[in-house]
Amino acid sequence: MSDVITLTGLRARGRHGVFDFEREQGQDFVVDVVLALNLAPAAISDDVGDTVHYGELADRLVEIITGEPVNLIETLADRLAAACLADPRVATATVTVHKPQAPIAHAFTDVAVTLTRGRGA
Repeated sequence: MSDVITLTGLRARGRHGVFDFEREQGQDFVVDVVLALNLAPAAISDDVGDTVHYGELADRLVEIITGEPVNLIETLADRLAAACLADPRVATATVTVHKPQAPIAHAFTDVAVTLTRGRGA
């Protein structure tokens, strides 16, 4: 499928991580999402009901980021992808979770996990 909706740089504070201080203090997580779906119906109708409402999707993703903590960003990314696939029009969702404040003892710019999930995957 060649049609995509991209949401980049969605930022929210979560309490994910394996260390107690990560759960207690929290940190920012940044999420990028690419959804593959057929956008022709929306292009023809000019009706938001015929596409993924990216504002509502962002609200749901922030709920997950700020919600129940998990140890790994891999788990967080999987939960976010499942939320994207809750809309049956979405064929695949590629989710990247950035953890720019990860507890690493060296100078770095970012740590990220990217996964792609699709129908039946």
